[in-house]
Amino acid sequence: MGLASLVYQGITKRTSTLVFTICVGALLFERGFDATADYLWETNNKGKLWKDIKHKYETEEE
Repeated sequence: MGLASLVYQGITKRTSTLVFTICVGALLFERGFDATADYLWETNNKGKLWKDIKHKYETEEE
């Protein structure tokens, strides 16, 4: 049994399974892409972000 046959039998044989697989894949891709983009942004802008410099501007309230 080849890979194409396994994919057909497990995923694409029924439309409902195919739609479910596409939705789950899209959600996983979105989460991974978002996490990667956030990591790259924070890495490239380290020292310039509010979370890195807020201690300079916040004052303690008594």
